[in-house]
Amino acid sequence: MDENVYADKLLKEDIENHSLRPQYLKEYIGQTKVKEMMDIFIKAAKGRNEALDHVLLYGPPGLGKTTLANIIANEIGVNIKVTSGPSIERSGDLAVILTSLEPGDILFIDEIHRLPRIVEEILYPAMEDFVIDIIVGRDSTSKSIRVDLPPFTLIGATTRFGDLSAPLRDRFGVVHKLEYYSTEELTEICKRTASIFETETIEDATIEIARRSRGTPRITNRLFRRVRDFADVLNDGKISQEMCELALTKLHIDEIGLDSKDYDYLKGIIDNFDGGPVGLESIAASIGEEATTIEDVYEPYLLKIGFIKRTSRGRVATDKAYRHLKKAHNTRLF
Repeated sequence: MDENVYADKLLKEDIENHSLRPQYLKEYIGQTKVKEMMDIFIKAAKGRNEALDHVLLYGPPGLGKTTLANIIANEIGVNIKVTSGPSIERSGDLAVILTSLEPGDILFIDEIHRLPRIVEEILYPAMEDFVIDIIVGRDSTSKSIRVDLPPFTLIGATTRFGDLSAPLRDRFGVVHKLEYYSTEELTEICKRTASIFETETIEDATIEIARRSRGTPRITNRLFRRVRDFADVLNDGKISQEMCELALTKLHIDEIGLDSKDYDYLKGIIDNFDGGPVGLESIAASIGEEATTIEDVYEPYLLKIGFIKRTSRGRVATDKAYRHLKKAHNTRLF
């Protein structure tokens, strides 16, 4: 492929990727209660010419926490600086970020539960009083210098609400949990994506993609891209119901959105541990997956659809899981 053509293709993809994210609340599909509350808080802050109170967004991955943070910045009309908990290793790293903020700016920290404790403690006075204490010098010559910060808004995002320390959690004035999306909401997201990509897609195909998206917009957009690949190669770019089902079958995405990793997890409990109860680390070792990935990515949806239970003795596969996998279930007493 000619280099200029390839560069144009990459540029178009970058533009399309950016445009998939809604820019304002009126474009944001789903999370109706969260949108209504944020609209009120944003308008109140703007009416008083104040910085928005600090916001904590939590819930499973892929539900739109980062998108919502950017929307809040757009609605207020301020800049947003984006970072993540693991990338802030020292208190000095956070101090550099905080002192670069302008009045009213938003600092978005993804995976905020992974902030080192010493860094987290720097945030407390910053969030409450808009000041930070910086230690300069060493040993007997060291001294603390207090630096004033402009009023700013911290937006934290986490998939592990329970892992946040109480002192940090209590300093957020606005706390919202993002819920899984309905099939109807995901269908609207899929239609919007098809329009942005200018891809002819029948409604039944958008519904099918939505049904298999695990209640998650990120997965809806990912599956649409892959189905579009099949349609471009095999069907002149048109996404029909038949093409959609072919692509999703090839991708090993079943009719309720479970993929091969979900099957490995469920079969691991049923086949290797007689349905449970079994500890998370034992499951992870048996299927060769990280325990944190299982807990953050796979289990939330399986819990939601009732395929597993978490008990004091470990994970247990439910009757629904046995039926879905067409496995014989030996009744046990726990």
